[in-house]
Amino acid sequence: MKLEIRRSIILVDTRQVEAERRHETPLKRVAAIAIVGNPYAGKYVEDLSEMIEASASVGKFLADLAVEAMGSHEIQSYGKGGVAGMGGELEHANAMLTTTFAEPLRAAIGGGLAWIPSFTKRAAPGSSIDVPLAHKDALYVRSHYDGMSLALPADAPDADEVALIVCVANRGRLGARVGGLRADAISARDGLR
Repeated sequence: MKLEIRRSIILVDTRQVEAERRHETPLKRVAAIAIVGNPYAGKYVEDLSEMIEASASVGKFLADLAVEAMGSHEIQSYGKGGVAGMGGELEHANAMLTTTFAEPLRAAIGGGLAWIPSFTKRAAPGSSIDVPLAHKDALYVRSHYDGMSLALPADAPDADEVALIVCVANRGRLGARVGGLRADAISARDGLR
């Protein structure tokens, strides 16, 4: 099986001011979105393994787009999301966002030990989705608990499509000060601390 990429969208959000304070290092967040055809729309298929395997190429496509859009900024956090069109199932979006989809992102950014947070939903065209972000190497880095709120185009995903999303950021939240493990103090290599 090959998943058909019908459309791609890149959103780059660069922010320097938070709470009326200008930060020397801006927060740059990138969302790379692929609208793909859903070969299982409108029918029930018990075994989704072909869809899972096919998602690797879309994962690589989105990882490459996100890294290119990030430019010279180091990627410190990541997340993923999916919106299944109304002719599909929530499980279709989840099948396309497994580790198979995610490994190309880890490879493109030079590794990542922490699991990649995700959120999926089934929705009509033009819906919004909040994609969670967390530090790529340690989930307990509170400064990097963040997300991107995205509004999909008014005509996507269609009933027979799924929107697949990769989000990355170059740092934690501007003005983060709720304590916890600092990014420069990550010590264990278990994806947690």
